[in-house]
Amino acid sequence: MIMSRIEAPRDEDTGNLVDRLLTGLPAGSVLSDPDVTASYATDMASFCPAGVPAVVVLPRTVEEVQHVLRVATELRVPVVPQGARTGLSGAANATDGCVVLSLVRMDRILEIDPVDRIAVVEPGVVNATLSRAVAAHGLAYPPDPSSWESCTIGGNIGTASGGLCCVKYGVTAEYVLGLDVVLADGRLMSTGRRTAKGVAGYDLTRLFVGSEGSLGVVVRAVLALKPEPPRQLVLAAEFPSARAACDAVCAIMAGGHVPSLLELMDRTTVRAVNALTGMGLPETTEALLLAAFDTHDPAADLAAVGALCEAAGATEVVPADDLAESELLLQARRAALPALEAVKGTTMIDDVCVPRSRLGDLIEGIERIAGKHRLTIGVCAHAGDGNTHPTVCFDASDPDESRRARASFDEIMALGLELGGTITGEHGVGVLKKEWLAREIGPVGLELQRQIKQVFDPLGILNPGKLF
Repeated sequence: MIMSRIEAPRDEDTGNLVDRLLTGLPAGSVLSDPDVTASYATDMASFCPAGVPAVVVLPRTVEEVQHVLRVATELRVPVVPQGARTGLSGAANATDGCVVLSLVRMDRILEIDPVDRIAVVEPGVVNATLSRAVAAHGLAYPPDPSSWESCTIGGNIGTASGGLCCVKYGVTAEYVLGLDVVLADGRLMSTGRRTAKGVAGYDLTRLFVGSEGSLGVVVRAVLALKPEPPRQLVLAAEFPSARAACDAVCAIMAGGHVPSLLELMDRTTVRAVNALTGMGLPETTEALLLAAFDTHDPAADLAAVGALCEAAGATEVVPADDLAESELLLQARRAALPALEAVKGTTMIDDVCVPRSRLGDLIEGIERIAGKHRLTIGVCAHAGDGNTHPTVCFDASDPDESRRARASFDEIMALGLELGGTITGEHGVGVLKKEWLAREIGPVGLELQRQIKQVFDPLGILNPGKLF
């Protein structure tokens, strides 16, 4: 089965927990109706077990979060922090009898400072909302996950998420300067800084980024901003094979070019996007490469990259004529995951990252795995980073197909490690990849990570069962 649920908490236990929570929270912030709490049980990942929450809490203030953690510590109740639940690894899935701590109501942008180029935000701020707010000051917050219209900054921090522009601007971790974090016992800790530089002590800020709510609950973040770049222009290049497209990626990066975006869609993904959106992408292509530049002379950069694509075997190279055409191509890329989900109704979205030089080997290996298991597997990739999203399309009502989907998923991760890569570039570990984390970091690394968890959360109440 895709989901498995364990026995719900007893009514008397839930009642006591709710009573204690209500001593420091308004009634409208505590949800205990089982039909309502069940809707908070999972994120968007498949094949990840979830328990039944005892209660859902939606705080608005730091003090309310502290109260929740103090009660949870007193009663030894697990706490699962959540954002918009757009994650793809089960990191936000409930555990049996837990407090789901949904931070979506803590959604204020507290400060935008154009001089220091920082924004101070609460965790429930939606990524796109922040991007638009800082743009009004001539600034940009670069991390842009595909779910940027709905995912939250807190969730982005928890999973160390990336996005389409990472090839030039980097991932979330590079923009988190400081954090306010509520620890498991309710204490409030501040990490990091507001300054452009700072090397005082261990970098606890980076430790929390990507920790998936297992070390503390982020209640405020100081984020670095960049000057808003010029609008980017996009080039689309068609290739007769995925290998040829990957060769072009290597040539572009080896040539010293710095695209703001370098994305790949294989033929399966292109056809799925057409079926969903009717955009009319070229279905004769085996791989479509999108390259963008946000420089002051993007046309010249696109011309140079276009020549490299042609040298690598591109059958067609089409630079966008204007910003509107560029945006249309980006919409096609952002539609890739919903389009693949529509193929069979259910998807497993992998997140394997390999060195750029091995990208062609990975994609060809995925094609073999798809054939072996008689499955449709589409690949879209942040090609400039070597970060691929092989997406296994399957019918969840078919037990045999579901089994083959899970087997193919594991084989793709094994292939990624074999090629010198990592099991996740930006989606995180959560529940889905726990056993694979152990394989990647080894027994010594696993032991030390568990010891770090023990320091911050000695009772083990914060998002238990995730990561390891």
